[in-house]
Amino acid sequence: MIRRFLLAILCCGIATAAPAQSSTPANDAVREAEAAAAQLRDSVGKLAEAVSADDQVTALTDVIRGYEQGLSALREGLRQASAREAELHTRFEAERARLSGVLGAMTALQKSPETTLLLHPAGALANARSGMILSDVTPGLQTEAERLQADLEEISTVRALQSAAAEMLGSGLASVQEARRLLASAVTDRSTVPVRFSEAPQELQKLRDAAQSLDDFASGIESMESDVGPPMDDFAGAQGSLPLPVIGTVLRPYRQPDAAGVERPGWIIATAPAALVTAPWPATIRYRGNLLDYGNVMIVEPAQGYLLIFAGLSQVFGEVGDVLKAGDPIGLMGGSEAPAQEFGAQFVADAARGLDAGRTESLYLELRQGDETLDPADWFVLNPIVEPQEN
Repeated sequence: MIRRFLLAILCCGIATAAPAQSSTPANDAVREAEAAAAQLRDSVGKLAEAVSADDQVTALTDVIRGYEQGLSALREGLRQASAREAELHTRFEAERARLSGVLGAMTALQKSPETTLLLHPAGALANARSGMILSDVTPGLQTEAERLQADLEEISTVRALQSAAAEMLGSGLASVQEARRLLASAVTDRSTVPVRFSEAPQELQKLRDAAQSLDDFASGIESMESDVGPPMDDFAGAQGSLPLPVIGTVLRPYRQPDAAGVERPGWIIATAPAALVTAPWPATIRYRGNLLDYGNVMIVEPAQGYLLIFAGLSQVFGEVGDVLKAGDPIGLMGGSEAPAQEFGAQFVADAARGLDAGRTESLYLELRQGDETLDPADWFVLNPIVEPQEN
């Protein structure tokens, strides 16, 4: 009876336990996070080169975007590692009680053979059976101990990763903040941007003053007469392949009502403070500046008849009529990061929580064709850099 009981307890855990391997979920996540950290260090290391580059805007944009992509990859690695750590803790706590029971029963058999005599009146036969029990369960117990040791080593690996990531992030924060400051200055000084048409400030001012909504204003922009310039790239043919303009999480899809029941014909994307927003396609700036309660708004024309609207930025770059290349900076989001000594630890904690934790800013993205709004989901690619909201 005791023999069956002990074997049943052990087999319950062994049957589902994977053998210890060099490749574990935590170790895989650590490798991904280490690769992301290397990308971050490489990006920060290129800052000096960017400052002396002929085209500082492009070079600085590459530095900032590389840093943010590295942060996103590191965030995902930390999230996976933290999830694995939580899973191992839960399993360890659940199995600790079971193994304690096994060890207690075996200790009793070894130290108190008279217990066996009480449970099994057969006397000597019961003692013989206790020896058989020990020989049966010892290999299983050894396997359990080795597996638990591997689990504890995984937890230790995750903790070391989190500590190293926090230290590295804090030390690199000042460099990317300097890159953002230099980018804003470099965009202002840039003199090589082509212009498709001249600004019409009075017409834009009247249109903005009369607009009652973003929809009114965008429709007015579309109807303004202007030189459409040389043929643009095939924007309509790019449907379904556009990169997102910012790294973040899609909080609210097209026409999904918010808590107040308000539907917006665009996406709301949660971003980190000071995140860089870039043009997903070559486009002409049709409007930049404050509008209603949207904060800073940037409206660009990727092709005749189409408009891309970005709202909620803290800074916007360029002037009306400038022709942007794909990947050119449009502006920066608002908010402020924690001080360097706190940034790393906070980032690690936010990554462990997942979803939009730490992404405190909101970018509104709208795509229009004529007077109609289009669902961005049909045009933009969701990838590991820009994540859909998990339900």
